[in-house]
Amino acid sequence: MPGHECYHCRQWIEAGAAHDCWTTTEAALTRDLTEDLRDAWERIREAAAEFGEQRIYASHHSIMFARKVCYFFVRPKAKYLELCLFLPRLEKSPRIRKVYESSTTKRAHMLRVVHRDEVEAPLTDWLREAYDFADPNIVRPQPAIRATSQAKSPSKAARVTKKATKKPARRS
Repeated sequence: MPGHECYHCRQWIEAGAAHDCWTTTEAALTRDLTEDLRDAWERIREAAAEFGEQRIYASHHSIMFARKVCYFFVRPKAKYLELCLFLPRLEKSPRIRKVYESSTTKRAHMLRVVHRDEVEAPLTDWLREAYDFADPNIVRPQPAIRATSQAKSPSKAARVTKKATKKPARRS
């Protein structure tokens, strides 16, 4: 029979059949969580929902929280909830496992939550800061673009040319 194998889910799809393996729901992503993780998830969701108007939606393996753009997301795992929140600054804390520069204005902070009691300050403060930073109505100044000064730092080609013209040192 004509058809193809889906690259993402590895299912065989008959020719002409509708297939959408990317569509998922919040309930489907949180269905298999343990009781502690489910409580932690519910606390995260209610804390974020209290901030105000936003979109909360499932996308592939994550649950996204967005105003105009995503300000944090949760990836439910078997043993923990992985949170990624976008802050305009670098936050140093033992709770934060990794930090990535996601753009010129924000950094992605990765952390894990395993229990409802972990969803309190400073985590809720960081979530609030990320929510406020994602406000589409605030116009922020763009970061200054650094001017390149060739007078201070010659190009690699100029350094190579300069080295090539030097006379080799004499050995005695």
